[in-house]
Amino acid sequence: MRRRRAPRRGSEAGPAGADAGAVSRPAPAAGAPGAADTATAASARAMKRFYKETAVEPAGNGFRVLLDGKPMRTPAKAILVLPTKSLAEAIAAEWHGVPDKAEINAAHLPLTRLAATGLDRVVPRREEIIVDTAKYAGSDLLCYRATTPESLVKLQHDAWQPLLDWAEERYGARLLVASGITFVDQPEAAMGHLRDAVAAHTDLALSALYNLTHTSGSLVIALAVAEGRLTSEGASAAAQVDELYQVERWGDDPLAVKHRDGVAKDIDAGTRFLALLERERLRG
Repeated sequence: MRRRRAPRRGSEAGPAGADAGAVSRPAPAAGAPGAADTATAASARAMKRFYKETAVEPAGNGFRVLLDGKPMRTPAKAILVLPTKSLAEAIAAEWHGVPDKAEINAAHLPLTRLAATGLDRVVPRREEIIVDTAKYAGSDLLCYRATTPESLVKLQHDAWQPLLDWAEERYGARLLVASGITFVDQPEAAMGHLRDAVAAHTDLALSALYNLTHTSGSLVIALAVAEGRLTSEGASAAAQVDELYQVERWGDDPLAVKHRDGVAKDIDAGTRFLALLERERLRG
């Protein structure tokens, strides 16, 4: 029988109005990208490609993306200004890659969505997002282990314990491990250290960090990605130890493949986003 993961704890309604008992999270940009008076990063209606040229230009202390010379805006109508040229160019490349007259699909614009969410959702609710992200450490995937079979116990230990050891060394956060379905209260000191680690990130980096945490079920995995301790592939494998074990033991099915691919794509987007922020990932 498949092991059930530890329950998530969080506020009854977070930035996106999460269900009671779930960890609240910033809502993704609504709908598919579209255009209003100027190019808009996302809108409620799906639209076909309406522009011919994409470009990047300096804007204040950052860079903005242009579609046919018009600055791209977030769903909240803020001009999408990015702190690094490399991130702006990557977002421009997402839009350039939309086939001519094809429908614009937000799922194919992950960097755009992370940037827009950071500006629209994280900036005005930064402290709330920090708290909700840090709460994941209280029920981190890496802290809940199977009791049987021994092969799975070993896989989890080998994949997860080095990451917990790294978190203790890097942040001074020693998280406790539980076996079976027992819930464990994590030390306040460890939770505080990890909250500080989350709070050290800029608004845009926090957008990616939250999504990595939510997707993987582990704040430690997300921080390891942000710090360069884990690659995208390594993070995806660590987040899906149980799932991959089940595949090896019982075989695969289309729904499971689709789910794993979705997790891998989300983690890859967050990893690339943080890397493209370069030295602008941390505050100060």
